[in-house]
Amino acid sequence: MDCSDRTPDPRLSPPSTEVVAPFEAALRRFAELLAEANARARLTGPGDAETLWREHILDALTALSLLPERGSVVDVGTGGGLPGLVWALARPELEVTLVDSVAKKCRALEAIVASLSPAKARVLCCRSEELACRERETFSVATARAVASADVVAELLSPLVLPGGSLLAFKGPQVLGELELCRGRWGDLGLGDPELFGYSLAGRDLYVVRWIKESPCPARFPRRAGMAGKRAWWR
Repeated sequence: MDCSDRTPDPRLSPPSTEVVAPFEAALRRFAELLAEANARARLTGPGDAETLWREHILDALTALSLLPERGSVVDVGTGGGLPGLVWALARPELEVTLVDSVAKKCRALEAIVASLSPAKARVLCCRSEELACRERETFSVATARAVASADVVAELLSPLVLPGGSLLAFKGPQVLGELELCRGRWGDLGLGDPELFGYSLAGRDLYVVRWIKESPCPARFPRRAGMAGKRAWWR
């Protein structure tokens, strides 16, 4: 796929007010709790609840149409629970695992989850490589938001997803060049070619990248912790 000269299609947009209404109160409460926790643990960028709602929670909601109604989701590098905890509140039939390697963030996120009581969310304090060794190819969907370049994200997420599942990465405009670097190589991770879904939010052009897991991930993945960001798998 040559990403350099095409416009992503279709485009995404945040759910309408009517769609959000049944779970808006829970999401607003999440924004408040995240704003409070941010002052202590720096879980995400902006600190006030309204900015968190506008730039982060609505961002996570934009990908709802790409999720199954039921299944298991893992959110790698979740920080303050974005997007995974948003999805747990909006789609209570999903089983959501929130993964982060920073203990301070995990403790703060556990307190938020306990306050919100989404029925099917858990917090794990570990690296994704460790989780892939314990729960290899068991998740329907794996996601990462603002974690790393597209090739690194794909390497970290593929060992977690069962064949037939999907990988979702939230990215900015730089993703076009990132995907082009790996053109024709995604099958090395058991993945189909990426699909791009563009959308606009808070004056920015953003993207969700989706890969469908077409075959089992080769046994050499995951590599040991930290290698994905140091030595590209596709070189």
